[in-house]
Amino acid sequence: MITSAQILPFLLTAILLTATPGPDNLMVLGVGAAKGRRLGMAFGLGCATGCLSHTVLAALGVSAVLASSPIAFTALRWAGGAYLIWLGIGALRSRGGGGLPAAGVDVVGDSATRQFAKGMLANAINPKVVLFFLSFLPQFVVPANGAVPLQMATLGVVFTVQAAVLFGALGWFAGGIGQWLQRRPRAGLWLDRVAGVVFVGLGLRMALSR
Repeated sequence: MITSAQILPFLLTAILLTATPGPDNLMVLGVGAAKGRRLGMAFGLGCATGCLSHTVLAALGVSAVLASSPIAFTALRWAGGAYLIWLGIGALRSRGGGGLPAAGVDVVGDSATRQFAKGMLANAINPKVVLFFLSFLPQFVVPANGAVPLQMATLGVVFTVQAAVLFGALGWFAGGIGQWLQRRPRAGLWLDRVAGVVFVGLGLRMALSR
């Protein structure tokens, strides 16, 4: 039901949009640089996986209902903003170098699984991404091909896969900075502070934007 004439333009556009600097990119960079490659990649893969929730909502038409309800949209916007602010406060309270994992070793209470879950939740509750999927996916759907929800689901999976590749790579490269910071706890402390400010700023922007 999905043709190459749909997939190729969609994939190219999706890659360009994902590579464009935005909140997700900044968060992946911050986590990767502050906590190392493994946790940075885990957070990035979590962010990409969060796109699946938006795909399901868009395919079922729930996003349209959410977008038409100011109260529901505002509640989701505040929840997403509060979560990002909470992540930022956690980074601001960290001890810098103490939060950086040694090679192949997870910090207690800060595993790759936990970072993956954080990234997935941060993306899943972002109302701007909800609206993005609602407006973006239908542009590449061909009603004449039938099964519109299935077409949207397929496009959403394609978007998620390419985002996983790009965000995973971004986390890996940013993690190289984290390895350098393992030997410089003072620099790691300040990087955690910068990452915290970025998260808090993104959270406030999400909560206060209209």
